[in-house]
Amino acid sequence: MDVLAKLRLAVALVVDKFEIMAVPYPVPANEAERLRTLRSYKILDTKPEERFDELTRLAALICGVPISLISLIDTDRQWFKSRFGLDIEETPRAQAFCTHAIMQPEMFVVPDAMKDERFAHNPLVTGDLHIRFYAGAPLAARDGHLLGTLCVIDHKPHTLTEAQKEALKIVGRLVIANFELRRDLQELRDALAARDAAEGPSGALPSNLDEIISRLQGVASDLQAVREGRRYEREPTTRRRIPIE
Repeated sequence: MDVLAKLRLAVALVVDKFEIMAVPYPVPANEAERLRTLRSYKILDTKPEERFDELTRLAALICGVPISLISLIDTDRQWFKSRFGLDIEETPRAQAFCTHAIMQPEMFVVPDAMKDERFAHNPLVTGDLHIRFYAGAPLAARDGHLLGTLCVIDHKPHTLTEAQKEALKIVGRLVIANFELRRDLQELRDALAARDAAEGPSGALPSNLDEIISRLQGVASDLQAVREGRRYEREPTTRRRIPIE
């Protein structure tokens, strides 16, 4: 390797290291896999849907706050699938409270952002939005990756009761169940279209259609369990849902 090539390599290494150090927000260790899972739902930049808007409104009513969002954390932005009490559709990820929330599986709560050094100088706190209180319930996909949050926001310091926190978690589970139902329905449509295009004389269904139908039935069970206040886990081998006592 000649001197010029060595110099270029050294500069590239320094730039890469600087870019890694310059990221102004925490990033999950499994970020690449998390983003792949997020994109598999094909939900980013889609139009508003009533079923999600009803859930954000419900979350705001439960928690007694003026703003509630379904926030999805993309590469360099947070995008809102649904928003109650807020007009903007997205913000830079560097400003997002939710990018901190997806670093942990439990609810992330900031009672007073002005007293939290992580957010005291955040433009969402110091600017017109004037965020003071934030609570976000992470939205966990089937594979465990955290896609974003169902979050509630207030313009003044605030706290939630334990009952409100539990209710917010339940609504969050309804959000992710509807994400999965939405994706599974689209996959079913695609499989049926493929069948119609490639169906032979035997009329055989695509091999993955039964699996998609089974997943749809599972999501329906998830939604029913959330509505009834039940919790479940999956058997490690069959992935079948079993109730938790």
